[in-house]
Amino acid sequence: MDETPQQKQSRLDARLRELGGLLIAYSGGVDSAYLAWRAHKILGDGMLAVVADSPSLSRRHLAEAVAFAKTHGIPLQIIATHELENPDYAKNDAQRCFHCKSELFTVMKAAQSRLGSRPMAYGMNLDDRGDYRPGQKAATEHGVLAPLVDAGLTKADIRALAKAASLDVWDKPAAPCLSSRLAYGQAVTPTALSHVEQAEEFLRELGLRQFRVRHHGDVARIEIARDEMASMLDVTTLDAISAKLKAIGFLHVALDCGGFQSGSLNASLSLPKNPNLL
Repeated sequence: MDETPQQKQSRLDARLRELGGLLIAYSGGVDSAYLAWRAHKILGDGMLAVVADSPSLSRRHLAEAVAFAKTHGIPLQIIATHELENPDYAKNDAQRCFHCKSELFTVMKAAQSRLGSRPMAYGMNLDDRGDYRPGQKAATEHGVLAPLVDAGLTKADIRALAKAASLDVWDKPAAPCLSSRLAYGQAVTPTALSHVEQAEEFLRELGLRQFRVRHHGDVARIEIARDEMASMLDVTTLDAISAKLKAIGFLHVALDCGGFQSGSLNASLSLPKNPNLL
C-alpha cells in the first residue's frame, strides 16, 4: 500500500528530531515554506530560515517570504548574496543555478557561527530529482541536506499537507528567481532583472497568476497559462501590455501561443540523460 502524505510527514518529523537543529535555505515557495514551518513545529528555535537577498529575488517574493515567516513565528534571517558579481554566474550558461546555489551555501556556511552551528538544509522534494536543477550539485558539494527527499515527500504531498495545515502557500505557483527568465547566453545584469520584475508585476496587476516574461534581449516573450490566456486576448489589454513593456525598456513584445511552460528556456540546452550529474 502506498504511504499517505501524513505517514511521510511523520518520517520527516523523526528526521528533524534526529538532526536537532537546522539552517534552512528559504525562498517562501511552497517547498521551503512547508519545510520551515514543519521544522519550527518540531524544533522550535532550534531552526532558522535563511533568505538570500539579491537583485535576482523580486521584492514581491521577498515580502511574501517575510510575511509567511512572521505569520507563523518562524525565526528568519535575511542575508545578502552576490552571485551577480561572479562572472561564471553572470554569463548565464547552463550552470547558472549551480553558481547561484553555491554562492548561497557558501554565504550560509560562512555565517554558521553567527547564525548557529546547525546543519544546512533546503527544500528539494522527491520530484525535483528528475528535473534539470544544477543547484542540486552545489547542495551535494556543500553537504546540504534535503529532509523532504529523506521523507519521500513529492510536490503533491507537500501541497496536500500544506493545505491540511491551512498554510496559504499550499497552491502558490512556482516562482524561480528572476534570472531564470533570461535566455541562456544573455548576461545577467541588474537592469535586465529589473525589466523582468517590472513587467511581471504589471501582468500580475492585470490579474494573471501563472505566467512568465522571458527576456530575449530586445524582445519580451510572454507565456501565460492556457486557462488564463483568453482573458488577455482583447486588443485593449494587448495594447496596454505592449505599451507598458516597451516603456519598461523592451523594443518588442510577443505573446507565446504555446502558453506557459515551466523551464521552457531549457529547450535550447543539450542535456545529458541524467542532468543531475552535471
